Amino acid sequence: MYQIVRNITILIVVSTILLQTSEAEDYIVGDVIGWTSFPPGGDSFYSKWAANFTFKLNDNLVFNYESGSHSVAILNKANYEKCNINDKNIQTFNIGPTKITLDRTGDFYFSCTLSGHCTSGQKLSVKVTDTSSSSSIPPAEAPSSTGPDSTALPPQSSATSIAATSSLLLITIAFNFLSSI
Repeated sequence: MYQIVRNITILIVVSTILLQTSEAEDYIVGDVIGWTSFPPGGDSFYSKWAANFTFKLNDNLVFNYESGSHSVAILNKANYEKCNINDKNIQTFNIGPTKITLDRTGDFYFSCTLSGHCTSGQKLSVKVTDTSSSSSIPPAEAPSSTGPDSTALPPQSSATSIAATSSLLLITIAFNFLSSI
């Protein structure tokens, strides 16, 4: 009897761990609008988009754009605020789509480097939290809702649903086994 209880306990612990497993998510910047200059809603468009999500360590941002028409630059806060894209220490990507891994916690700043695009609203700031964090903290300047024009889509990952399904299956097996004793 002790071994049965021990095995069931192990099954429940493993199920719980699988349920809480956090996989990296891919977020399509701007959803169906993509990464574009003069976004609908103006310079607040990407801030409103980002406010819909909690970005975690190792998540990915996917910037969809046509190569030659746009770019993605990783900026520091000062360059982001002033739309300064001329700093030689800026990392720039010119081939779309661009996928960037959020490889640390804290704030990330992005912009297009083409003339006038940043000032037209083609810039994004996101706050990245630790994967163990359970609270949602949107950027300070981002409003809490996106309004009726929003086209927010969920992140593109099925890892969470697979973990949940596996966990429920294991719990069901354990329950059925216990009830048959």
